[in-house]
Amino acid sequence: MNSMAERAPGEGQGWATNTARPAATAASTASPAPAKPAKPVVAKVARSFRKRAFDIVMSLGAILFFLPLLISVALLVRSETPGPALFKQRRTGLNGRIFTVYKFRTMTVTEDGAVVRQATREDARVTAWGGMLRKYSIDELPQLFNVLKGDMSLIGPRPHAVAHDEAWGESVPGYNDRFRAKPGLTGYAAISGFRGEVRDHQAIVDRVASDNEYIDTWSFGLDIKIVLKTIPLVFADERAY
Repeated sequence: MNSMAERAPGEGQGWATNTARPAATAASTASPAPAKPAKPVVAKVARSFRKRAFDIVMSLGAILFFLPLLISVALLVRSETPGPALFKQRRTGLNGRIFTVYKFRTMTVTEDGAVVRQATREDARVTAWGGMLRKYSIDELPQLFNVLKGDMSLIGPRPHAVAHDEAWGESVPGYNDRFRAKPGLTGYAAISGFRGEVRDHQAIVDRVASDNEYIDTWSFGLDIKIVLKTIPLVFADERAY
């Protein structure tokens, strides 16, 4: 009896070992579970509550402050040439989302198709008053409404026409990484000398590198620095035309 009792545990262990082997074999032959897709990494600049609060307060305050100027310029544009006061064009925003940007119309054309020609120095399409509006960046003021809506930020990579995004996205390294942040009314590239007409390939490469540097190193203090450096450029920037 004692010998049988002593063998029982061994017999039980042997049974458990023998029945566990098929389960292990079945598990080894089963196809692996599909990997879960990784969540997209959201850049710090795109998820900052303080940045968004700053955008709302400052854009709303600027709209109220500049309201008489906005109305006067709208009437001026309408009286100079036939057409609407505002120029609307599709641009690419955060995470590649398309939105409509607002500007005062400064040209005799309103291009927004597969081909969009950049403004050049002494461009014949620019109206007389349009040249002045562009020189002092007054034509950009309606974008304050884009900032208030949340399509743009006060500071970020400047948005390009969708046609340009498609062309440069295929030829410029890291171009689409710019869409990790909301486009801005001004930006790090603008104060670094990369604003305005893109005359050669290196110009857009440098601008994109500057945009991505801003996104990768963003801080609220950097935004304040960019705002302060933008103010003198409004009155003296040879690239504004």
